[in-house]
Amino acid sequence: MLTDEEQAALAAVDEEALGRTLLELVAVPSVTGSAAESELQHLLAGRLERLGTEVDLWPLDLPALRADPDFPGTEAPREEAWGLVGTTPDGGDGPTLILQGHVDVVPPGDPAAWHGDPFVPRVTGDLVHGRGTCDMKAGLAAHLAALAAIRTAGIRLRGRVAVHCVVGEEDGGLGAFGTLRRGHHGDACVIAEPTAGTLITANAGALTFRLAVPGRAAHGSAREQGVSAVDAYLPLHRALAALETERNRDPAPLLTEYPIPYGLSVGTLRAGDWASSVPDLLVAEGRYGVRLGEDPAEARAAFEECVARACAADPWLWDHPATVSWPGGQFASGRLPEGHPLADVVGTAHADATGSARPRQRGATYGSDLRHYAGAGIPTLQYGPGDIAVAHSEREHVNLREVAQAARTLVLTVLRTVGTK
Repeated sequence: MLTDEEQAALAAVDEEALGRTLLELVAVPSVTGSAAESELQHLLAGRLERLGTEVDLWPLDLPALRADPDFPGTEAPREEAWGLVGTTPDGGDGPTLILQGHVDVVPPGDPAAWHGDPFVPRVTGDLVHGRGTCDMKAGLAAHLAALAAIRTAGIRLRGRVAVHCVVGEEDGGLGAFGTLRRGHHGDACVIAEPTAGTLITANAGALTFRLAVPGRAAHGSAREQGVSAVDAYLPLHRALAALETERNRDPAPLLTEYPIPYGLSVGTLRAGDWASSVPDLLVAEGRYGVRLGEDPAEARAAFEECVARACAADPWLWDHPATVSWPGGQFASGRLPEGHPLADVVGTAHADATGSARPRQRGATYGSDLRHYAGAGIPTLQYGPGDIAVAHSEREHVNLREVAQAARTLVLTVLRTVGTK
């Protein structure tokens, strides 16, 4: 049974305005680390001001954050970054619910793979195509639509809603890290990442590694006098494949639906500087999955031990061992505490807003900002429109009906979490 206030707020969700907002957000090419990332933060600050929130828009102190021992790492170069939080007026003694979303998107890749400009949103029926539609500007649009509906319905909240718009999620979570360090906290958090009609209550982690494998240079015509770093790398590649198999033998229950919950993949290989020379160095960089609940330091130790064992078993690498370093993004795992009521609140809100069954809970194999909020003691889950299966691809799109459903679910989640007067 919906209350009169809930019915009024649901009826106030403006789907046409929601669609226009999504198109506007997608049209800003806010690739991680680019100037457009900051441009979108300022655009959203204006939106939040017009919704009557108290806006905190500030330049992140990048040197200070990088010097923090808990800094999550970054991969994209950047000269500036902005934090943005819009908080509804204090209504009394109620709790604070955080609605969180990242503004940055990954690069579009090969332009020829897209049907037109990836930053000119293309609408076909109920679908909006373009970079960032799914991951995760649809979620940002749903946040804004939910706040607008509650305001239009004239509902006074007992607690507060804090909208956290963050940068740098795609390469480590700089924005979420800086926002929490700024002192913006709450009693619970919903991140509107694409969850395909489910609740994501746990994330595996992911660490970026770099492996430097030495060789011995020689002229290609006398290659027997050298040692190819490419050949030296091959036993290490086999050892890493065996490590991945070992670490995936007994995944957490929330991750058993995935063939490889904790993936270990080599993304780049660079070796040699001349075609007719035996390469004396190979550098491999990749992504290493962190098990749910595993300390990232323990995960690193297991990786480094695997490399050390492989080097000890190889005649060349025994005397010339490969070295491991950990650049770039460092994603720990994170999860909503088992049995926490936030999952029930959001699940029931989804069922009531859509007239469908309650969504099932599951984990995700990728890292996200969830672990920052969970690590700060804020119960957090992910719920939002779209499917991660099409994110980061030229097929990226979102269904506008799903975006509207997510906005309505967030309306009920807000009213039932922070309370009304």
